[in-house]
Amino acid sequence: MISNRRQFLKHLAKLFDLGVMVGSFVFAAIAVYSSPQGLTLTRLMSLRVTLGNCLLFALLLVTWHNICALCGLYTSKKLTTRYSEIFALYKATSLASAFLFVSARVFHIGIVNPTFVVVFWACCTFVMVSGRLAARPLLVFLRRQGGNGRFLLIVGTNKRAIEFAEQVSEHPEFGYSIVGFVDDDWNGIEKFEATGHTRCCTFSGLAEFLRHNVVDEAAIHLPLRSYYEHAASLISLCEQHGIVIRFNAHTFNLSKMVTPSEDLEENSYVLAVAGSAEALPALVKRICDFVLSALLLIVLAPFLLVVAVLVKLTSPGPVLFNQTRIGLNKRQFRIYKFRTMIVEAEKMQNELLSRNEMAGPVFKITDDPRVTPLGKMLRKSSIDELPQLFNVLKGDMSLVGPRAMSLRDYRLFDQDWHRRRFSVKPGITCTWQINGRNSVPFEKWMELDMQYIDKWSLWLDFKILARTLPAVLRGNGAT
Repeated sequence: MISNRRQFLKHLAKLFDLGVMVGSFVFAAIAVYSSPQGLTLTRLMSLRVTLGNCLLFALLLVTWHNICALCGLYTSKKLTTRYSEIFALYKATSLASAFLFVSARVFHIGIVNPTFVVVFWACCTFVMVSGRLAARPLLVFLRRQGGNGRFLLIVGTNKRAIEFAEQVSEHPEFGYSIVGFVDDDWNGIEKFEATGHTRCCTFSGLAEFLRHNVVDEAAIHLPLRSYYEHAASLISLCEQHGIVIRFNAHTFNLSKMVTPSEDLEENSYVLAVAGSAEALPALVKRICDFVLSALLLIVLAPFLLVVAVLVKLTSPGPVLFNQTRIGLNKRQFRIYKFRTMIVEAEKMQNELLSRNEMAGPVFKITDDPRVTPLGKMLRKSSIDELPQLFNVLKGDMSLVGPRAMSLRDYRLFDQDWHRRRFSVKPGITCTWQINGRNSVPFEKWMELDMQYIDKWSLWLDFKILARTLPAVLRGNGAT
């Protein structure tokens, strides 16, 4: 699932603009008619509200919103100039003011005279332009900090692909990093290499490249009539990995089946996402993750301190075990757990491979000699997982999501469809945990992860969280 921040920001901008227009209307009324005998704020608030007035003002709001949308205020501004954005704002506020003036004449709105409209226009324009100018550097700063970073793979090495890459490279502050180009040898490859760009792989090596590199999006810039086979196989491969695909909708006649995207190129480019999430639910999920993990860490702080002391007193070594795990789209992060094994446990794993009880790349044994006596209790009760709340707070993990895999386990994956589980953030709990954990065969485990991704909803997360505690208390499949 893809957390679409741009959609959230677009809705936020719509609310901001409507709020500014309502505020400007009130401000104009007070500014034009404020006097001891005129319209003060108190008198304005005490005016009689009729159904007709409410319907008329609702009509103004709907029209103002449509005017702003038609002027392009809610399309992405990543690759537009500041001047063009300000001009669009001027056009929107001017048309909105003109509509207000015409409506006042038609519906006999007495307080709206030419002076009123000028004050309304000036207030609207000033606040909306100031808001946009203040928001733009803030968003740029967040993108530079990696808050909205995306890794982009460009498929093709023709002129259009190079122009697209240069367009993105000219704006590094927008948070897009080009991973590389994919293409086979052709008669224009030398001209491509002369530009300074390099190929990361050919089509035959693309599957292997995707397995070992972070790729969020793949943009297809191929001459599709002659390379349709490559494009089709690429789309299938990206779907298996859960990677966003960018292509021209008209080429495949899919303009009514996919979501328009205007954040990198013109309107003809779209996003095709396997198992994607809508913007608002995904945002709510992140907010819930942050709030709940913070609250749990505060409430459980005394208990976590006691566990930490016990771990330290019962076995030599650090309190926390941290390990590199594979996260969203194969990003690597450090996971935190209470240490339940002896210090040299990872080095002993190869000696115990013959006792592995799990099929596939996962390693689990029931009576693991590396586990400490306290560690057995912590694992049985899943208390050792609680420090992962820090990972959730940081944003590397979610409360609910596929289990985070170690580098060792990930490298042993032998089917690409398994890797689609990394198209979402890993979680502390998921359908695997509430269905028996280590008693579930590996293939069934992967199927449960795919079902979670395809059927994801906030309600599903709540149900999994509700079922997690009983599953933990039963201890089914815990080792």
